Amino acid sequence: MRRELLELLEPVTEEEREILEGKGQVKQGLYTSRKHFTVESEKLLQEGKLISVRKHTRFAYFPLHDHNYVEVFYVCQGAVTHRIDGEEVTVRQGELLFLNQYASHEILPAGREDIAINLIVLPEFFDTAFSMIEKNNVLADFLADSLKEKNGTSRYLYFQVSDNLQIQNLMENLIDSLLHKQGNEEQINRHTMGLLFLHLMNAARSLKESTPNQYRNLLMMTTLRYIEENYRTGSLTQLCDMLNQSISGLSRMIRKSTGYTYKELLQRRRFRKAVELLVETELPVNDIVTAVGYENNSYFYRKFRERYQMTPNAYRERYRGSDRVRV
Repeated sequence: MRRELLELLEPVTEEEREILEGKGQVKQGLYTSRKHFTVESEKLLQEGKLISVRKHTRFAYFPLHDHNYVEVFYVCQGAVTHRIDGEEVTVRQGELLFLNQYASHEILPAGREDIAINLIVLPEFFDTAFSMIEKNNVLADFLADSLKEKNGTSRYLYFQVSDNLQIQNLMENLIDSLLHKQGNEEQINRHTMGLLFLHLMNAARSLKESTPNQYRNLLMMTTLRYIEENYRTGSLTQLCDMLNQSISGLSRMIRKSTGYTYKELLQRRRFRKAVELLVETELPVNDIVTAVGYENNSYFYRKFRERYQMTPNAYRERYRGSDRVRV
């Protein structure tokens, strides 16, 4: 991290000074007004703001808690260990941990040289980021569901990206912008988060843990990567053979984890590519049908009309040159 940013984060805060002097531990009243330890965005965000940054409190054990916002935890220097559902996750320098609104965790004491920041983010802040990535990678759907789902499931995304210079630069730019408010930073921050997500998509293999069920997560991330890379010719049978899974078992897991069947995920990916080619190229529709993996033109036309309520040619005329493409 840039030296000038570290110099802003290194000094001992008043809360940390009291902890060092033995006058107390983490003061829950600074974070919540509730009996249950739920860290409240109202305590940490200025009114009307969707995102804020604060330095993680060192020297003390941070007891089990959840929060009513999405937390993005980034380690600037050293390492900080979280316990999530009883499992220890040590986030090291340059790594990112995303925790959704339902994630309960505790944090072990950090030393003086262990410097980390918390981004306090309301879910709607991610709208711009998701709009930037949704048509580029099927993994984006998984990320969006993980961070914004409403069913009360505790989920987290842990990215080991300390060697990714682009991601490090984007995180430093975001932190710098939040620490030094210079006007019109909201749009800058929204788009910086979008760029960060785009790079995280490219670094998907660095995603080591995204739900407490690591085995299921590994299968799901492999499935989504397979669809992304093999949408033209891939098959569920081939995927099951590759993963050594039964067709019925993997099908149930895909449906439970994403809300879609394998066939529906495959079709969504193919149509995303089809509409991209319709709007951005002059390829004949029949060539596009073949390019995205369909052999039956009539089937493609029927499914396209069901999805978009118009023919491919009508879609091309309506959205040609448009920045907003329906997917």
